[in-house]
Amino acid sequence: MPELFTPFRLDVPEAQLADLRERLRRTRWPDREPVADWSQGVPLAYVQDLCRYWAEEYDWRVTEARLNALPQYRTEIDGLGIHFVHLRSPHPDALPLVLTNGWPGSLIEYLDVLEPLTNPPDPADAFHLVLPTLPGYGFSDKPATTGWGVQRIARAWAELMARLGYERYGAQGSDWGTSVSTALGQQDAAHLAGIHVMPPIAAPDPATFDDLTDAERAGLDALQHAARYESGYSAEQSTKPQTLGYGLVDSPAALCAWIVEKYRSWTERPDDVLTRDRLLDNVMLYWLPGTGASSARLYWESFRQVSDWFTRAAEDTVPVPTGCTVFPREVPRPSRRWAGRRYPDIRWWHEPDRGGHFAALEEPELFAGELRSFFRLVR
Repeated sequence: MPELFTPFRLDVPEAQLADLRERLRRTRWPDREPVADWSQGVPLAYVQDLCRYWAEEYDWRVTEARLNALPQYRTEIDGLGIHFVHLRSPHPDALPLVLTNGWPGSLIEYLDVLEPLTNPPDPADAFHLVLPTLPGYGFSDKPATTGWGVQRIARAWAELMARLGYERYGAQGSDWGTSVSTALGQQDAAHLAGIHVMPPIAAPDPATFDDLTDAERAGLDALQHAARYESGYSAEQSTKPQTLGYGLVDSPAALCAWIVEKYRSWTERPDDVLTRDRLLDNVMLYWLPGTGASSARLYWESFRQVSDWFTRAAEDTVPVPTGCTVFPREVPRPSRRWAGRRYPDIRWWHEPDRGGHFAALEEPELFAGELRSFFRLVR
């Protein structure tokens, strides 16, 4: 690695873990919700049991060791320290691929897909992986000034791939990573083999409203349901992230409930695929670096811009070859004809019969298969 990359290793002081356990034990709990479901948020009994496990049984050192087994680095780009994993395939002709997720995700999402992507059964499907951590997230720096929205992040990722010596690469994104990868497709088209997005950011086309398919009608219904019942988190994070941050950085129980609610809501089979350890591993990557406020600020920076993109799809096209996967638990779920207005060169389109927002974590084999299927077409 060139000198401009500094190796990174996690070594969380035991005192910090002891402080976490003490805070959990001293949590001042609210009264029980007066409903018998999750309609008012995470039920008291659920989060109490999860936090009890966090304080008494969860072992961070297992995950710390697993993360430290990965080649992690930091580098400064545009004045900000960026943390990333650079995992090279044993196959020298592998395609470089930058993977970007979003909130409330983390590097934890990708742990089960690293080996299948870097060392697949067919070496022709192999990738060299670059997994940068968004500014304000994980162990990247927290921006001290405004301006770190998705466009600037995309420029930083293009610079990172250039520094690593990759003249041609692919990009894949989910959540904020979809917007970052889309911006990369516009900014760095000369170096991109293609982008894969889950899902594409594209608005329903009013011209189709008199001729909707069943899937499009279901997609519209899902958007309306999400706006009415699931959008409170984004409204707060995009308007007053600092106010929210006091609770998220001070109270591990608050942070846990805030993040776990989304994992439960956006996962198709949460009781089958979300173990307590995996949920808490992800929460720890927000708790340890204290990023409850700084991660939320990306919504303040870019949520309105992405909403504008969503409504102006036909005027904001992406020129590079594009692959799209739309999972059944995802929102939004645009149709191919809607997405084609913004992504005019769609080479791969698939709507799997299972999976949700955190596909790499929920369905690692399916996730890897989607990436292989698209990038075979553009290598």
